[in-house]
Amino acid sequence: MDVITLDAKSREAGKTAAKAARREESVPCVLYGHGTEPRSFQVAELSLRDLVYTNEFHRVEIKLDGEVFNCVLKSIDFHPVTDRIIHVDFQVLNEKERVTVKVPVHYEGNAVGVRNGGSLKTFANKITIKCLPADLPDHLSVDISKLKIGQSILVRTLKIAGVEIKAPQDQTLVSVIRPRVAIAIDEDEEGEEGAEATEAVEEPAEA
Repeated sequence: MDVITLDAKSREAGKTAAKAARREESVPCVLYGHGTEPRSFQVAELSLRDLVYTNEFHRVEIKLDGEVFNCVLKSIDFHPVTDRIIHVDFQVLNEKERVTVKVPVHYEGNAVGVRNGGSLKTFANKITIKCLPADLPDHLSVDISKLKIGQSILVRTLKIAGVEIKAPQDQTLVSVIRPRVAIAIDEDEEGEEGAEATEAVEEPAEA
């Protein structure tokens, strides 16, 4: 797993200090964890790009006031209008304590059902897991190559050593949907067959 290093600068807690950080094109952050006093700091907004806009999960190394903290990104807030990052929380890792995080799901392969005209529909791009820091994956891989039209893959199929999946077992991850055109054709055919059957009943019997 890749580790992203952030050079941080201490700041005062509170809204005033947070607004001042944003004026400097920095993002106000908080660091916390079991046995660690919460620390308020800020990092350059651009330094978060590779951590936030990615399809992989990363551990984070935060350098703050001469100390180095091994963390994970726990939560992030975006501005409702501009979509810029306005706040980030980081959790300090304890190698002996399990951590709960969301990791990306990668759907790998070319589904049989898609090759036969179906449409792939994904229902989850991230899944919540719980594990020790040493077992944290970059992502969860789901092989969809054997998926046929009308079939789905559920959370219960995810089996990863040392990792507990926190999503409901019957939650659908991905499905291959039957083409709408095929459905419309079937409905038209059924309608024609029904009309023919009615006409056949109404025809007069031969003398």
